[in-house]
Amino acid sequence: MTRHPDIRFAASFAARGARVAGMLLVTAAMVTTAGSFAQNVPVPKPAPKGRDSAQPSGGPAVTGATQAPPNPVIPDPRRNVPSSIFQTFDDKQKAQAAKVSAYLSSLSTLVGNFVQVGPDGSKTQGDFYIQKPGKLRFEYDPPSPIDIIADGSSVVVRDRKLATQDVYPLSQTPLRFLLSDRIDLMKDTNVVNVTSDDLFISVTIEEKQALVGTSRLLLMIGAKDGQLKQWTVTDPQGYDTTVAVYNLDAGKKLDPSMFKIDFTNYGPAPG
Repeated sequence: MTRHPDIRFAASFAARGARVAGMLLVTAAMVTTAGSFAQNVPVPKPAPKGRDSAQPSGGPAVTGATQAPPNPVIPDPRRNVPSSIFQTFDDKQKAQAAKVSAYLSSLSTLVGNFVQVGPDGSKTQGDFYIQKPGKLRFEYDPPSPIDIIADGSSVVVRDRKLATQDVYPLSQTPLRFLLSDRIDLMKDTNVVNVTSDDLFISVTIEEKQALVGTSRLLLMIGAKDGQLKQWTVTDPQGYDTTVAVYNLDAGKKLDPSMFKIDFTNYGPAPG
């Protein structure tokens, strides 16, 4: 099997360490899990497509006119995020984390476009759909054949061309924090860093798994508009995958069928 960048991201997304990294083989994509897939799930209605036409729905979190793809902010690979069970935060940091928590908790659906930068610098784009709690769908633009679907309990990375998919528990993916119905980052996660500047409020969450290692999720929220801008998943091997989102709309009603995982027509990825 040829190893592809987006499967690398899949590995980090599922935080499965070397085992997942070894399975990641397809196209530069957006969610670190692994594997290849295809599907017969109904094609989602053309919800975002903001790159082609401006169609603000009037929902509460529409960003406005159609935006061009952003240039993701790539974290410094030499950064060293302090990690300590004795980590403390001042009142300003706690307030910033509370602001991010309130924003994430206020969302029930979120639709938009994304740009993903893989560990090797490769870029891919596509559309994403989130319905809380626990449901997500990422569709990569051609030539990538990858879709990533979460149904509330499982996550699959599907390769439409090979008609295969890898399945992971949603509970093992750091992005589950984005998909929680309500969340208090300071209470419900292991926050190891909170920073802010004129552009972003950034919160870093760390997870340690005995058999896998340490993974991190860096969430970045706009300092002015308070909306999600991007996240970076760092897998246990230290590889970063960054996803920037734009043309966000929190007012669209989504077809529940787009989050259904087809376990019948798509078998496991070839070994």
